[in-house]
Order: sequence, then C-alpha cells, then structure tokens
Amino acid sequence: MGGGNQEALKQLQSLMENVDEQLKNTFQNMHQGYPAETLIRFLKARDWNVSKAHKMLSDCLNWRVENEIDKVLTKPIPADLYRAIRDSQLIGMSGYSKEGLPVIGVGVGLSTYDKASDKYYIQSHIQINEYRDRVILPTASRKHERYLGTCVKVLDMTGLKFSALNQLRLLTAISTIDDLNYPEKTDTYYIVNAPYVFSACWKVVKPLLQERTRRKIQVLQGSGKEELLKVMDYASLPHFCRKEDSKSSKHNASGNIENCFSFNHVFHQQLYNHIKHQAIIRESISPPIRQGSFYVDIPEPDPDDAKIAKTIETEFHKLENQKNGFTNSRNGVTVNGHRNTSY
Repeated sequence: MGGGNQEALKQLQSLMENVDEQLKNTFQNMHQGYPAETLIRFLKARDWNVSKAHKMLSDCLNWRVENEIDKVLTKPIPADLYRAIRDSQLIGMSGYSKEGLPVIGVGVGLSTYDKASDKYYIQSHIQINEYRDRVILPTASRKHERYLGTCVKVLDMTGLKFSALNQLRLLTAISTIDDLNYPEKTDTYYIVNAPYVFSACWKVVKPLLQERTRRKIQVLQGSGKEELLKVMDYASLPHFCRKEDSKSSKHNASGNIENCFSFNHVFHQQLYNHIKHQAIIRESISPPIRQGSFYVDIPEPDPDDAKIAKTIETEFHKLENQKNGFTNSRNGVTVNGHRNTSY
C-alpha cells in the first residue's frame, strides 16, 4: 500500500473513532478482528477518496443498525420455505480455492425467484453474506494464519432467457445491497456456460463497468472446467462445471448432496443449523422472535449501477424484439408454394 493510501487509511481510522457506540458495535461484527482491512475495502470501493469512503461506511453502519443486520443469523426462515428458496435462488458454496478463498456458485440463468416473496430472498441472501463474513472467512483466516476477506464466484449462465427481465427489480435490489454494504468481497467472477443472450449484453455492459470491476470478471469457454482447475481442486468445482455436457445447473437431482445449490448440500445444512442454533441461544436470553420476521430497507442504487441495470433491460428488450422479428419472418416464408403461417 502506497504512502497516499496509507494516509487515507489513517484519516478514515481517525474518523471512525468519533462514531457512537451502537455503530462501533456493528462495525466489530463486520470486521471480525480485521478493522483496517475492512476500512481498506470501503476506500477501494470509493477509489481511496476518504470523504466518500467515510460516507459509504457511515451509511452502511446505519443501515445495519436500522435493519438489525447483526441479528439476521438468529432469524431462521421456516424449513419448507427455505427449501423452496434453495430450489429457486440458486447459490451455494462448493469448496475453497487453492489460495483458501471460499468458492461460491451462482445459478444465474436458472434461478426463478418464484417460490417466495422478495423479502425472503433478500433475507436469505443477507444471511449467506453474513455467514460468509462472520463464520466462513474468519475460520479460513485462522486456518491459513493470514487475513482472507474475499471469495471467488462462479456464475453459471445456463438457461439465461429474456424472461430474466421479470427478476431484474429483485436482482437490482440484491446487487445494491451488496455494492453498498458488502463492497470488495469478491476476488474474481468467473462466467461459465454463457449463451448468446449473455454475450450480446456483455458487449454493451462491459464498457460501463469501472476498470476495477472489469478486471475481476473472466468469461470462460464452456463450463470453464480447465481454467477453474488452475485455481481450485476438482472437489471444489461447482457441480455445473464438472462435465462439459452438463445441461442443468439446477438439478442433477434437487437432493443431490454434490449440488451446492441444494438444501441437502453440506454448506446449506451447516448454514441453516447455525442459524437455528443462534436462534435458540437468543431465545434463552430474550423473548423469542417469529421465524422469518425480517424486513430490510433497500438502499438507493448508485447512479452508475442504475444505468447498468437500465442498459441490461434495454438490451434484453432489443434482443427479444430481434428474436420475435426473426420468428415472424420464418412463419411468413413460402415453402413449396405454400405460405408457412404456423406458430
């Protein structure tokens, strides 16, 4: 870290000394013994501008307090509903990279978000974030005897369709929560199984991304298996990367324990059991809280992020119209003297 960056860190540390006790407590939950590294994340997210990083961090701490984020791991979602969420919000941890970073698989293309209300998908997403930051990463840091504060994400685009537009509002809300409250938590994004619709959108969206973000994104060929094996062992590969001919990231069988999205996978079993255990501890010292009683304010998205979301929406509409136009032209073609009007 250069001299200018070191000075920026000192300034932000000084500003943090003046926050009230409530904000200091939630900051402790955030940094898990690594306060300087956490401040650096916010400085990086705001290009080392101290005043902007301070505002971002202050907004984040207030958001955590106002929405009781510190208690989210004591609020289990009912088991049947949680299982339904796992079948429709495809995300899970498949293992660790060779550097010790958690490997998170995300089924972007086949997630439907249609089995529960938005609040439960947001609650589940925040719980995964908090479990990663308060349990997974501190444990990994102790094991490797060095600070580990990021993860690797493998995004499976299998099944990505124009209907993804129906989920854009919810996905934008989740992305906004991550960008403003969990910045710089992903080391690399690997895109795999990318269909044409992704490739077309990527050409338009890529120039809008900050250089820092663009450097993190790698679009791999096919399932990305060969490239990913350079950064993780086979056992840590997400299930959708293990076979070149794999057609579905959603179900090898929904109960398959190798499917990192499945409720039965070891990661989700450990996460859910941890939340249930924390709920029992909390109930022993305070009145019980109703399962699933969790609401969170969605921060206003950064203008640049809002622009990207709008660009994706516009590009999807454009591609959909092109597809419909091509389909209609085929339906109107003359074959062997007969006009084809079938649909």
